[in-house]
Amino acid sequence: MPMSTRQRLTDTALSRLLRLPPARNGYAVTPVRTPMRDGTVLVGDHFAPRTSEPRGTVLVRTPYGRSFPVTATNARIFAARGYHVVLQSVRGTFGSGGTFRPMVQEVEDGPDTVAWLREQPWFDGRLATLGASYLGWTQWSALLDPPPELRTAIVYVAPHDFREAVYGTGAFTLGDFLGWSDMIAHQEDGNLRRVLSMATANRRLRPALAGLPLPEAAETVLRGRAPWYREWVAHHDADDPWWQPLRAGAALGRVTAPVLVMSGWQDLFLGQSLEQYEALAARGVDVALTVGPWTHLEMGTRAAARVSGETLAWLDQHMAGGPAARSHPVRVHRTGEGRWHDLAAWPPPTTPATFRLTPDRALTLTGPAEPGTVSFRYDPADPTPALGGRTLTGSMGIQDNRALESRPDVVTFTTDPLPTAVDVAGTPLLDLAIAVDPAHADVFVRLCDVDERGRSRNFSDHLHRLDPAVPAGEVQHLTLRMDDCFHRLLAGHRLRLQVSGGAFPRYARNLGMPGTPAEGHLLRPSVHTVHCPDSRLTLPVLDASSTIR
Repeated sequence: MPMSTRQRLTDTALSRLLRLPPARNGYAVTPVRTPMRDGTVLVGDHFAPRTSEPRGTVLVRTPYGRSFPVTATNARIFAARGYHVVLQSVRGTFGSGGTFRPMVQEVEDGPDTVAWLREQPWFDGRLATLGASYLGWTQWSALLDPPPELRTAIVYVAPHDFREAVYGTGAFTLGDFLGWSDMIAHQEDGNLRRVLSMATANRRLRPALAGLPLPEAAETVLRGRAPWYREWVAHHDADDPWWQPLRAGAALGRVTAPVLVMSGWQDLFLGQSLEQYEALAARGVDVALTVGPWTHLEMGTRAAARVSGETLAWLDQHMAGGPAARSHPVRVHRTGEGRWHDLAAWPPPTTPATFRLTPDRALTLTGPAEPGTVSFRYDPADPTPALGGRTLTGSMGIQDNRALESRPDVVTFTTDPLPTAVDVAGTPLLDLAIAVDPAHADVFVRLCDVDERGRSRNFSDHLHRLDPAVPAGEVQHLTLRMDDCFHRLLAGHRLRLQVSGGAFPRYARNLGMPGTPAEGHLLRPSVHTVHCPDSRLTLPVLDASSTIR
């Protein structure tokens, strides 16, 4: 279909909203059908630019449908600037044949789609892939065998290893993946039902999150419409071969085309985005990294203008021979300061600053280690709640932690007001000496920036499931790698470390009893004892000599 007046006006308004240069051309949208190797047909839309000099083809594969807003930032802005765009619904979604099996199906369906593209008369041999989240996973799975036509891949907030995303901490990432499964189960309902489902999601999911065992509790809301959820819960072992089709990390060693990776400091896949950048940079691949002050969902809202602008510049460079998209490979936002900076690499050069934990709940750079312990009791019947952080559902991002820190099952260690600003850049490490009784327990740690008014705002955290083979009450010496961050602690602010026994329902609570996540239903409280003399926090502090722009 040719563009209507309404579409042209909508696209013009979108370009202004996203602060993009004016459109170069009109475009037409045509339905397409793409056969897979097993005979299943996937449906999509071909956005064909009306120009004598097209700039190549952008492939976008999505489970989320092909209407607004998916088309706005994944197809229309590129078609209006000279690119053919194929926006395809993955298997089992929005008219495409077959059954939706998250992640697993894309390893074959992506290459089959590229094979179909080669047969199209308008395909000129220049290919880019693009998309966020699941749309990014479709790229990494296809890049296990990179097509020779690939000129670039643009991946936003996406995992390359889904098992790591689900169980990387040792605990099941409950809130995000139950919430996502519920969303997928209802996304093709009628408009009114879909809106109602989204509006009531928190209330509807509450008993499913709190119920035990996890698979049975979830069925009260999923009702058989997301069978993969039960499989995720059932396969918790890291070495279970069931996860192999959901792991595409080998692509990081195979892709040679330029890659743009974009993420947010509060995105649930931040760690994997940084791993993608670091692995490709180590191999000498042309890779760029942008990390902003965003959550996962904000990539399509608050971040949309920057994401669209950087993506278009990157496409123009690598698909159409345009000018260099950026002067530095790394572009990061420093939280606490609110400014963007260009870097030569991530992480930048830093110097370690080590803080001791004291029994009076202080963090100090000076003085000898003080003997003593700090204890708290974690009760899975009243689990320590999650607040903010790198999540897809519930409260997310940076939040005021004062109410959380007032709970008796959260202990904190805090510095005096800082005499000068401190820039944290990279991975904070916490060497934690802790004993738990019983042996089945988790530890959740978080760094907060406490301002002059006492507001305590999180900027890095980590959950770790303890090894139950260690006898109850025996001191364990853990080295916990907290979230990477680029954060300025202003002069007069204080640094605070939280230690607790969980963050529910972000992570499935540790029940304090043996048993698998799929079967556990009995609860037992645990006592955590932090041994202060053998515990220390090490921050990577930006070198004064570091050059940043």
